[in-house]
Amino acid sequence: MILKDRKQLAKLMVIQGVSARRLSKIAGWRSHSYMNRLLSGEVRTLSTEPALRIANHLGVGVDDLFLVRVSDDAGHNIRQGAA
Repeated sequence: MILKDRKQLAKLMVIQGVSARRLSKIAGWRSHSYMNRLLSGEVRTLSTEPALRIANHLGVGVDDLFLVRVSDDAGHNIRQGAA
């Protein structure tokens, strides 16, 4: 999943009084460092399960915060020239 807008995530966290440490635990991460990297814009992607947990805890739809990441090589496993 790709985080759409890190500022929107941060705003929801402030409004609901949820810290990066708390949201990291909810996401299932051992450390809050990845959450801080998401909030700073250093990274934008995360796995589906943490994204669902974060959205659920904040009371928003997963599609409000995240985009589904589509593989770049979809369909490229077909052998060329096979008949």
